[in-house]
Amino acid sequence: MSATENACMRPLTGRAVLLWLIAFFATISIVNAIMIRAAVTTFGGVETKSAYQAGRAFTREVEAARAQDARHWQVKANVRRSGNEALIEIDARDAAGKPLAGFVASAALHHPTDARADHVVPLSETAPGRFNGTVAAAPGQWDVLIDLARDGERVFRSRNRVVLR
Repeated sequence: MSATENACMRPLTGRAVLLWLIAFFATISIVNAIMIRAAVTTFGGVETKSAYQAGRAFTREVEAARAQDARHWQVKANVRRSGNEALIEIDARDAAGKPLAGFVASAALHHPTDARADHVVPLSETAPGRFNGTVAAAPGQWDVLIDLARDGERVFRSRNRVVLR
């Protein structure tokens, strides 16, 4: 046997095994720390901040949805891109087809996976029951949330998924 073959075949000492184990677990710990930091700092898509509070509000939301359905309102929204902005046009009419006057409309674009990208869309009433607004928004999928309120009380809510191209 040559000297190099003899060195490769020598058994490891207890000290060498300990150093290899420490190096192995240190490497695993460093990689885990990097992955945990990346996971925590890159995902901002929390849908519900407090599941308990959302559960308590569920009954009120169900009652509001039933009252909204009973009104038979026709609220149509057109969401499209215009340059680098998203344009939202809302037409709100009652069950008889008359424009809904005296309401305050609000709209928001919610990104499905990143709450940090959400936008509130400032709306202005251009005619009774007609509202328009624009906001800078990137192309992609968005949830459009539209609310109509009178005297500070929300009486209509719509949430729809749209794709801006």
